[in-house]
Amino acid sequence: MQSTPNGIWTHLHAQLHRTLKERQLLERGQRVLVAVSGGQDSLCLVKLLLDLQSKWGWDLAIAHCNHRWRTDSDANADYVHQLAQTWQLPDYQQTAEDVSTSEAEARSWRYQVLTAIAQQHGYSCIVTGHTASDRAETLLYNLVRGSGADGLQALVWKRSLTPDIQLVRPLLGTTRAETGQFCQDAQLQIWDDTTNHDLTYARNRIRQELLPYLQTHFNPQAEHALSQTAELLQAEVEYLETQAAALLQQVQHPDRPGLNRSLLQKTPLALQRRAVRQFLQQTLPYAPNFEHIEKLVALMTAPNRSQTDPFPGGAIAQVEGTWIWLEL
Repeated sequence: MQSTPNGIWTHLHAQLHRTLKERQLLERGQRVLVAVSGGQDSLCLVKLLLDLQSKWGWDLAIAHCNHRWRTDSDANADYVHQLAQTWQLPDYQQTAEDVSTSEAEARSWRYQVLTAIAQQHGYSCIVTGHTASDRAETLLYNLVRGSGADGLQALVWKRSLTPDIQLVRPLLGTTRAETGQFCQDAQLQIWDDTTNHDLTYARNRIRQELLPYLQTHFNPQAEHALSQTAELLQAEVEYLETQAAALLQQVQHPDRPGLNRSLLQKTPLALQRRAVRQFLQQTLPYAPNFEHIEKLVALMTAPNRSQTDPFPGGAIAQVEGTWIWLEL
C-alpha cells in the first residue's frame, strides 16, 4: 500500500488523484484556495489535498466564511484558523456584516467572498467539498420545485466564477458517508454545524428524511443513482445549450430584440425553449421562468398581431409577420 507524507494512502486518495487527472480539474503547481467550514466534507477535502500536495506541487490555502448564523460561529472560525496553523497553511477569514435571511442569500455572499479573496491573493482556483450526497440532494430539491434539466444537473465538477478563477468540486464522486469515515479514520475532529439538524430548512429535510426513506424503501444506493443522473444530465445540458446558442445566432435580429419565428418553427421544441430562454436572459433584467418562456414559444404559431400580456417590468412580445418583437 502506498503512503502519503501524512499517513496511509486510502481509496479516497486514489480516487481523488485519478479524478483530478481524468477530469483535468486542477493543474500541477496551481494556487488553490480551499473553502473550509470545519465540517466533515471540507476537512476530508483539505486533508486529501494536503496528502496529495507532494505529487501535484500545489500552493494551498484555506478560506472560511463566517455567516454569524450560530452562537458558536466565532468559535467555529477560530477552530478552522487553528487547523490552518497546524497544517501550516495560509488562511483567510471573512465575517458577514449582515446575517443572511436565506440559504440562497448566504450562498451568494459566500461565493462573492471566496472570489474576492482569490482575486486579491492570486489564487486561480477555489475548491469546495461538495459531494455526491449534495448532488443528489440538489437534484431532489430542484425537482420538487419544478426545475428543468438545467436545475437537475446543478453542482457541476468545474465552472468559471470569473475569466481567471475556476470553481472546482472534486468530491462529487464521493458520498457523505465516505467523507465521514475518512475523517474518523484520520482522527480529524469535525465541527458540528447545528444548523444542519434544523428541519425548517428544506435541504435538511431532504437529507434527514427523504433520502433515508428512498434508501430504505426504494434503493439503498439512491445517493449514487441520483448523482449519476445529474452527471448524465450535465453532458446533455451542455450539448443542448451549445446548440441553442448557435440557433439563437441564426434567428435573432441583429439590431433590435426580435426572433425569426419561421426559422425557429423548423427546430425541435427543446431547442426552441432554450433559444428563447437565452434570448430573454439577454433582453430582460431578470431571469425568465417557465411561464415566461412558454408565452414566447406560443407565439411561434400564433396569428399575425398576436401578443403576450406584459412580462414583469412591462415588456410585451408581439407577432409581426415572420418576426416576434419584444417591445421593452
